[in-house]
Amino acid sequence: MDFKMAKPKHILVIRLSAMGDVAMTVPVLCVLAQTYPEVKITVLSRPFFKPFFEGIPNLDFLEADVYGEHKRFGLIKLAKEAKELGIDAVADLHNVIRSKIITKYLKFKGLKTATIDKGRAEKKALISAKGKNISQLKTTHQRYADVFEKLGFPIDLEKHIAPPKKRLSPKLNGLLGVEYKKIIGIAPFAAYQSKMYPLSLMAEVIRELDESDKYRIFLFGGGKKEIEQLKKLENPFANVTNVAGKLTFEEELALISNLDLMLSMDSGNGHLAAMYGVPVLTLWGVTHPFAGFVPFKQPETNQLVSDRNEYPLIPTSIYGNKFPSVYDEAMKTIAPEAVVSKIMAVLT
Repeated sequence: MDFKMAKPKHILVIRLSAMGDVAMTVPVLCVLAQTYPEVKITVLSRPFFKPFFEGIPNLDFLEADVYGEHKRFGLIKLAKEAKELGIDAVADLHNVIRSKIITKYLKFKGLKTATIDKGRAEKKALISAKGKNISQLKTTHQRYADVFEKLGFPIDLEKHIAPPKKRLSPKLNGLLGVEYKKIIGIAPFAAYQSKMYPLSLMAEVIRELDESDKYRIFLFGGGKKEIEQLKKLENPFANVTNVAGKLTFEEELALISNLDLMLSMDSGNGHLAAMYGVPVLTLWGVTHPFAGFVPFKQPETNQLVSDRNEYPLIPTSIYGNKFPSVYDEAMKTIAPEAVVSKIMAVLT
């Protein structure tokens, strides 16, 4: 007799880092919960990311302390904790050593497992093409969705319904002011300089938006150095507020959910905004939208790419950490006027 494993009722979803990658799981899990309301979901990730998943029905969160309690052999302890919750399937959306250890242990215990195919070969080929005849790869969101299909839960990401905006506290309402203006978020930083629009050019973008007096602009970032840079960027302008270091993470998410547009690099803040259905305008340096990291449901027209006639080898890497000499200046080819024009077109 052909034995078939029963369809899972409780899925452990593993994605430990980084912020943008974890944020990209959110719309996928929203569709999963919407499509299969009878299935329980437990997300295993770092405590900092727990607020991402608030409001998704039938979803719980299991905290992973991978640098403390769950370091090394602690991963087995973590796997045991997960099993005690009654999970009967594992969706590994990370596919790194830590997640593999947890997944293999639970598979050994008889649970059904599925692991993401990150498309490493296709991504390597995209970079090796040196800019010639490149084409769109599968999106990371679809790669996540494919894992659930392997477990018996196909989902259609086109059916995603953006969650409602989060309620603004009196503190956040105070930042917005009483006069109605469209709200723009700007996140000018990225993990690598090659993915970051020059701050001098970003200042020109902000100046033109500020002078129109149509928008309230909020600057996002983190870390002492970034906060100091954002203070300097904020100072000359009446309609600009730097919120870096001034809000809790939950407050930042609430503010982001209420934006009319986010201007971001190829980095995490764009994905945070996209979680809430906010239009995201992304500026691309040595990376490229074809690698599959465009924020969720954002159109091709919202992707402003560096001039590939002047920098023909783009994309030079998937994450922005590898590039030839002078390619770190590629983003200078995106004119501030083009950025402002696109923002105004989206907000019209």
